[in-house]
Formats: sequence, structure tokens, C-alpha cells
Amino acid sequence: MDSLYCNSLTQFSRFKTRVVNIGDVPLGGDYPIRVQSMTTTDTLDTAATVAQSVRMIEAGCEYVRITAPSLKEAQNLENIKKELRAMGYKTPLVADIHFTPNAAELAARLVEKVRVNPGNYADKKKFEHIDYTEAAYHSELERIRERFTPLVRICKEYGTAMRIGTNHGSLSDRILSRYGDTPLGMVESAMEFLRICEDEGYHNIVLSMKASNPQVMVQAYRLLVNQMMQAGMNYPLHLGVTEAGDGEDGRIKSAAGIGTLLEDGLGDTIRVSLTEDPEFEIPVAKALAERYTRRANHAHIPAPETDHGKIILPYSPFDYSRRSTHAVLNMGAGQVPRIVSDFSAKQEITAASLFAVGYNYSVPLDKWNLTDQACDFLYIGDNEVAFEIPGTLGLILNSESWKTKQGERRYPLFCGNEFFESELKHTTLNFVAADIATLTPAFIEKLKAETRVVLVLDTFNEAAMPEMRRAAIMLAQAGCTTPFIIKRNYMHESADDTVLYAATDAGALLLDGFGDGLWIKTGAQVPLRTLNSAAFGILQATRTRISKTEYISCPSCGRTLFDLQDTTNKIRKRTEHLKGVKIGIMGCIVNGPGEMADADYGYVGTGVGKITLYKGREVVQRNIDEANAVEALVELIRTHGDWVEAPAELV
Repeated sequence: MDSLYCNSLTQFSRFKTRVVNIGDVPLGGDYPIRVQSMTTTDTLDTAATVAQSVRMIEAGCEYVRITAPSLKEAQNLENIKKELRAMGYKTPLVADIHFTPNAAELAARLVEKVRVNPGNYADKKKFEHIDYTEAAYHSELERIRERFTPLVRICKEYGTAMRIGTNHGSLSDRILSRYGDTPLGMVESAMEFLRICEDEGYHNIVLSMKASNPQVMVQAYRLLVNQMMQAGMNYPLHLGVTEAGDGEDGRIKSAAGIGTLLEDGLGDTIRVSLTEDPEFEIPVAKALAERYTRRANHAHIPAPETDHGKIILPYSPFDYSRRSTHAVLNMGAGQVPRIVSDFSAKQEITAASLFAVGYNYSVPLDKWNLTDQACDFLYIGDNEVAFEIPGTLGLILNSESWKTKQGERRYPLFCGNEFFESELKHTTLNFVAADIATLTPAFIEKLKAETRVVLVLDTFNEAAMPEMRRAAIMLAQAGCTTPFIIKRNYMHESADDTVLYAATDAGALLLDGFGDGLWIKTGAQVPLRTLNSAAFGILQATRTRISKTEYISCPSCGRTLFDLQDTTNKIRKRTEHLKGVKIGIMGCIVNGPGEMADADYGYVGTGVGKITLYKGREVVQRNIDEANAVEALVELIRTHGDWVEAPAELV
């Protein structure tokens, strides 16, 4: 299979899409990457929806999406639009549709764009596997065509745009039966609807491939573009990681998925789905998008080799497989990626300093307590540590300092060829800093003969991720199994931008199976605690190292049946110590159970004040009073053997 999914893996270039007209804000082509969000108010509450839309617009939202779960909400879109236009706001409105073709057909006559989910527009999900004959499958496609064509014709008549938005968790039983729970199934789900649009001569279309797992999301978008390229299509892409959650976790997960695609020039509009008020999503989306306005003139990166015009890659961009490496102490050979915290700028390193990176020293007990987010190495440069460090921690010193300060769990950092020229080396573990220019064929051949080296791969290229990816490809193609740490430098960025950029740069590499460790270096403006938390968050988001509970939490909308932010906080307080457990928190049945397909447990609104609990995709308890539902969830987790008592400091 041709692995092409973007214009270039080494030269930043946006994938040129067709222009889609959405009111007065066109999308695609050479237009800027647009940012959008979705209201969380009841669509029938005109005043509240208008007020929230205004807050979103004034924060920079370029498209306002509003849910229309039934005909009456679709009808009220007209009133909302009139109010906004009377106030001077011309921002295009998007109707979000699930299950209700009649609502979509009305909304398409009233607003500038409709979003339909091909997984539930014409299908009812029963989680059944069906063995289709070719004739039976073709009959199902004809049924879908009959159900969907009226909307296509209305959109064409009224000049209304449409997003065909596949969600990983809401694939139909028909798609799952034929393609499985796969990125290919996600792509085919959209393509079935897209082919109907093209047969009707309707092309004012945007496509999306959302998932709560950034790895699945990235693979699905890449595969979609790959198939579009082969078919001569160029529809714009709406990017998003669905149910990303809140706070730092939601931002990191979103940046890892969205940023990975933006790095390769994919994406025409983005939505960051946070379990927060929608206006708070906009600055995050803008920060991600604006980074690529500065990317065009980055330093040259050598292009990968080709065979008869096709790029040769040692990995598949559509399937995850971690690069094969050999073990060097606790790194490589399938071990979890390690975290390096940079203490080189500290004037004095004390035991208390380590609190920020997961180590708490008890003076009365004279022992160290480790959190689940305790870093693995400290880089101290030319500094000294005058106390006994925890037994799980290693110190990295500049090579010349190390030669005079050797000791237990102290390791040298050499610069490039300096390692091969030095007579004194560590017998077990040596770190060697390198960039793509260092990785000459001769250097790589010498590396291949070494079993005690871990590379620290660095770059100062504005296009950092593509350069480091190219270096990783060079190592893999040469058969070099030396592990490497991803090192990124953000010396002038704010704390917020540092987290987003690191999640993009490192996340993109980790999602492709590259990297055995992570080292984030910044200026003094970013606290060590923030960097350490972000580093572990990036590994968690890319599923390469699990260190905490994961919450798959929808961002709320007018369909939501309870206060998502308050409920998520309550569930987090009770369960945040359950390392590795995934909990889906969904405001309504539209976003569950399918949307939380990746979760171990589910908490889903199924009526006003009523909650249904799931174990995986199976209903366990229905219609629990909301006041008792969090405790019922805890008891469900306990019953299935995943509960442990919280440490005393968390109680």
C-alpha cells in the first residue's frame, strides 16, 4: 500500500483542499486554519444559546456549532440566528445532527452548515455482528442512499455546507461487522456518504475522523487523505480529538492528535473538545493553529529515499509499531519511555527540589516516597547533588564533570563523536547528544557496534518534529537499534505554549513508535512541576506509559443531561488514584456507550437526573438517581476488582 498521506514528510506544505463556502467564512484552499467550538446550552433556550455564542465569537470562534437533537431544536435555530444577526454577529452556524434526518433537513434550510454522523444518521446501533452477503450489503447501502439523499439535495439547493463526521465510538454495526473497529472502518463510513454526495453533484463537504484515542484519530485521518489522494479528491478536513477531557490532560491529548496532523500540513479547521466552557477551547485551538503561520521557511531536512517515485519508510503511518531497540539499562527493548528532568540551571539542588518531579523525602522516617509520576533521570549538568538520591533515580552529568564526580547511578552525557574519542566511558550507560547532522553513515555504523549508548536526539529546527522523525527513519533504515530520547527546547515560550508544543512535537513521534524517553528543556518561566506533569501526560496521551487514571469526558452540549464539569470533578476526586483505569463520562446517550468505546467504565446521562452505568459497552445499572451515581460507579469498579484504596495523602 502506498504510504503517501501528505505533500511531504520533511518540507512543511499544507495539503491543498477545495474551498468550501460556509456563510461569509470560507474554508480550505489557501484560507487560514479556522477554529470553532460548540454551545453547551439547551438549544430551546434562545437567550442562553445566543449569549454563549457571543462569548465564543468574541473569543475568536469562527463557526458556532449547536446541537439539534430533534425537530423542535432545529426549528429554534432560526430564532437563534435572527438574534445573533440582529446583534451584528455574522458568524456561520452549524447544526449538529444525530439520529434525526428530519431535523437535519430542516436545519439545512436555516443555517450555513450541518454536521451528520454517518454512524447513526441512518443506522441504529445494537452492537450486533452481522455476516453480510455482497447482495445484502449492497441492499444496505441502497437503504442509506434513500435516507441520506434528501438532505444532500436540500444542501445543494440552499448552498448549505455539510460535515460528514465519523466518530470512532459510533461506527454502525454494519461497518463494524465488515471492517472491524479500525481506522479503515472509520474512513469507509464517511466514504459511503461521500460517494452519495458526489453522485448528486454536491461537493460543499468537510470530512472528519474523530476518536478519543489520538493514535486511532491520527491513523484514520492519514488513511482518509491517502484514499482521497488515490481517488483524486481533496475535501477539507475538520480536526479534533473527541472527549479529550479537561485541564492539562485535555489540552495534551488534543495537541498530540491535532498537532501531529497539522505538522504534516493536514487540517483546515480544528475544534479542541474540552470539558470546560466552550470559550476556553478557542485560545487552545488558536495556539495550535497559529504555530504553522511561521513554519514555511524552516531549515532544510533531507527527503526520505524513494523507489520508483514512492517513499520508502521503515514503518507504517497507518498502523502502530514501536521501533525495535536493544536494552541499555532501563531503556529500550520495549520498556516504557523514560522521563529526564532538567535541573542544570538550578544553583542548588536539595532533597526538597525533587518534590516537583515526584519524589517526597520524609525527614522523620528518613525515606523517599515516590509518586506514579516520579521522573527517571535528573540532568544536573556541571552541578552537584550532595545527598543520597532515591534508588530509582539516575543522575546525568556533562561528560567532563562526570569524569571527576563518578558514583553510583551517575551517567555521562557526551556530545556526538566525543563519546567515541573519550577513553573514559561508563560501563553500562552513556548518553550521547546528537542531531540529524551528527547522524552520518559513519557515525551510525559506530553506534551499531555499541551496546551501552542512549542517544539524546535534539534539534533547533523550527520544524522540529519532521527533522527528528527523519533522524529516526535514518536510524531504522540503517538497522541501528540504539534507543533515543526525544529532547525538545522551549526557551522563550509561555508555560501554556510549552505544553502544547511539546505534546505536538513529542506526541507525533511517539504515536509513530519513535522515542524511548522524553526530555523537555525550558527557560525559568515554566515550573519543573509543570514540565514533569506534562511529560507524563504526553506519554499517557500516546498510550506509551500509563501513570494515572484516564477520563474520556465529552465536552458537553445542549443534549447534556447533567453538569459535566461538576460531575467530572466529583468522579475525578474519588477515582484519580486508579492508575490505568479508563472512565468514560458522557452527557447523553449520543456520546455513549459508543463514543466511550475505549473506556473500562462508563457514566452516561440517560434522562434528567438519571444515570446509567456501563462496564465496557455493557449496561450494568440503569436510571440511577444522579445524587447516588458517583458512589454507584465506585461500587461498580470495586465489584469488578479494579478498585484500590487511595493513598493517605489523597484521602
